[in-house]
Amino acid sequence: MPIYEFKCLKCDEFFELILMNKDEEAELKCPKCGSKEFERVISTTNFSMGGGQASKASASSQTRSCSSGSCTTYNIPGHTR
Repeated sequence: MPIYEFKCLKCDEFFELILMNKDEEAELKCPKCGSKEFERVISTTNFSMGGGQASKASASSQTRSCSSGSCTTYNIPGHTR
């Protein structure tokens, strides 16, 4: 069951879409402002090996130069155990 993450280009809201099967259709729009202008975000994995506590933080981004010009990485905090 893939979870797709997006960033709204109008209000900068991050949101997720869960698809139960590959043929499922869904209307893609920002849940905060209703915009249909967004970009797909590839998020880092978030898992727990036990014992520790993750810090609670807000979303952040890092932009750097790469072969195609510039690349942006988004750190989106997820659920913790």
